[in-house]
Amino acid sequence: MCKVYYPKDNLKNIPDFPHKTIFLAGSIEMGKAEKWQDKMIQMAENDDLIFFNPRRDDWDNSWNTNRYEGNMKQQIDWELYGLQRADVIVMYFDKNTISPITLLELGLHAASGKVILCCPKDYHRKANVDAIAAHYQLESVNTLEELYLAAKYR
Repeated sequence: MCKVYYPKDNLKNIPDFPHKTIFLAGSIEMGKAEKWQDKMIQMAENDDLIFFNPRRDDWDNSWNTNRYEGNMKQQIDWELYGLQRADVIVMYFDKNTISPITLLELGLHAASGKVILCCPKDYHRKANVDAIAAHYQLESVNTLEELYLAAKYR
């Protein structure tokens, strides 16, 4: 049975994870991106996997995203730690989003050997994502189902 950790959970207090950990990096832009993370988690319902899901149900648009403090500091620190600690990082680029943070995370982790990509043909920076994938020989898939299976079996 899969388990999901969210930004409210302190990952640093968990010394060892008993199963493969997968960070769900990718489009979140509230109101624009589909809730693809929920779909991935549903696919894993009966699998022994652990997900780090940065999407928050309690996101507040009044948070100051220009300052590294308070709730933003907690969110950013949680994501950076989760990305570093994960066994696998899946990245999904929703064609209806810009996803600058996902592009940043791709740049940070492309050389880690942990990244699996799903970037639809209509994503506005597909050429850039494809170039990084080719350069670092990253696994790239076409659907969420393929993304889930690639992460599960890596």
